[in-house]
This record gives sequence, structure tokens and C-alpha cells, in this order.
Amino acid sequence: MDVPNGMSHCVGMESDKDRGEGKRQLLSVVVDDDESVRESLPDLLREFGFAARAFSSAKEFLSSGCVGETSCLILDIAMPVMSGPELQQELRRRGQAIPIIFITGQRDETIRTRVLKQGAAGFLFKPFSDSALLATIETVLHGAEVTTSISRGGR
Repeated sequence: MDVPNGMSHCVGMESDKDRGEGKRQLLSVVVDDDESVRESLPDLLREFGFAARAFSSAKEFLSSGCVGETSCLILDIAMPVMSGPELQQELRRRGQAIPIIFITGQRDETIRTRVLKQGAAGFLFKPFSDSALLATIETVLHGAEVTTSISRGGR
């Protein structure tokens, strides 16, 4: 991705109003190989008042320049090349303490239990409602772990 001179490699897609007022929004990053998720979730996150970026793979995120600026990572479990849990381990190895909310369409409590034990801050089964996502993000950003999975529900 080309970045204009003088701009960070990780520009959160914030509104012109917020940029004009000099507000710094918390950056929420979505990493998911599903294009529909990468297109819809950042828009929803912006509606919630966050700056948002989306990446199609763990490798793309790791090389983006956004890692150190990310306040909350919304991460798919099953992705090619490097899975969500593998990215979680790589971030830990690098000393990056980013709160991670895992999302998945796989109804597997074993995976949920494992990633929460390994330090994930939250977990949602797809499909999840807007309110479930917002509640999970707010809980995560306020330092409490979300130990229950919230699933189903409309926007």
C-alpha cells in the first residue's frame, strides 16, 4: 500500500470531522481472509467511533506498520498460511500485548477454550450482533476478560 509522505504506515480510516478536530481514535484492526468481513466490520467499527483497518492475512498485518498502533485486534481463527492462534503466539513472541477478540464460524468450544487460556481477551461465534461486538470491544478495552461467547443476533 502506498502511503503519502509524512503519514504513518498505519492510517486508521477516521472521519474528516475527527481528523479536523485533532481527535485520536483507538485503532481496531480486523484480520480475516473473508472479504465480506473485511468490508463490513471496519465500517461498523467506524460507526462505533473507532479508527479501523482490515487485513486479509496475518502476514499482511504483521508487515503493515499497524501492529504497534493497534488497540484491539479482531482476528479470525481459521486463515491460510498463519492462523489466528498462530498470529496470537507470534505477537506474544514479539512482546506485543494487543487485546485480541477471536471470531469464527466454527462451533468448536475446544478452540474457544484454548485461545482464551492462551490470553485472548474475547471470543465471538459468527454470526454475531453489532451490540455483541461493541459490548465485547468495550469490555476488552476496559481491561476485563470476556469469558462467555456471545452468538447469534441481528444487526
